[in-house]
Amino acid sequence: MPELPEVEVLRRSLEPYLVGEEVRRIEVRSPALREPLDAAELERRLAGHRIERLGRRAKYLLVDVDGGSTLAVHLGMSGRLTLVPGETPPERHEHLAIHLASGRKLRLRDPRRFGLAFALATAGVAADGPFAHLGVEPLSDRFSGTALREAARGRRGPVKPFLMDARTVVGVGNIYACEALYRAGIHPSRSVARIARARWNRLAGAVVEVLSDAISEGGTTLNDFRNGAGESGYFQVSLAVYGREGEPCPTCRAPIRRRVHSNRSTFYCPRCQR
Repeated sequence: MPELPEVEVLRRSLEPYLVGEEVRRIEVRSPALREPLDAAELERRLAGHRIERLGRRAKYLLVDVDGGSTLAVHLGMSGRLTLVPGETPPERHEHLAIHLASGRKLRLRDPRRFGLAFALATAGVAADGPFAHLGVEPLSDRFSGTALREAARGRRGPVKPFLMDARTVVGVGNIYACEALYRAGIHPSRSVARIARARWNRLAGAVVEVLSDAISEGGTTLNDFRNGAGESGYFQVSLAVYGREGEPCPTCRAPIRRRVHSNRSTFYCPRCQR
């Protein structure tokens, strides 16, 4: 599933080409996504308007147009948003095509149909349903070890699910939680009630490092992710523990282990993360 780094890579790859473009028309080829596409609302809010900026909130790509509307796109598990020439034939599983004045089109393809695309008032994004209860952005100035420690106050569960809870901090998916905990030297099963201030600071720093490294390397492509030009990322070659059960730890050479937290595989080093 594309996480924060992949959506940020997508945003950066599309921004130079989309800002200043005018939306000519909306084509909904198949409305069947996690929530059905509303062709009339997309057309009403987007068609005839110029794209002013591309933003991101958690794992949502936000496309702001003049007139005060925003297109929000979530890639779900297998979604792919690419910019192609307007005459490019539709792909299989292509749900949405946004035709632009330049003759190109931005198309959303999603074989597993867990993605979302909807338009709303820009002024209401922060308070809208999918965004209202989201936690702090890990690449913002508000994110710190202190913020994590305060969010953990009164809780006792394992740190790995806590770190993946979007109400705490957004965009730290399974891969990046495993890698950040490894870099911080914290066992994924350690209770949040047993983490000292210094370790919270170390974990916050590791989260920022891992996400920043993933963005600089184009994201992680394990199955479906591609950027706006259709190119895959290569952070997967830098993964220290995720998906490496039984392989030697890059630091101490102990075999990487796997366990399950909240139905998700967790990879860690039993020596480096006691």
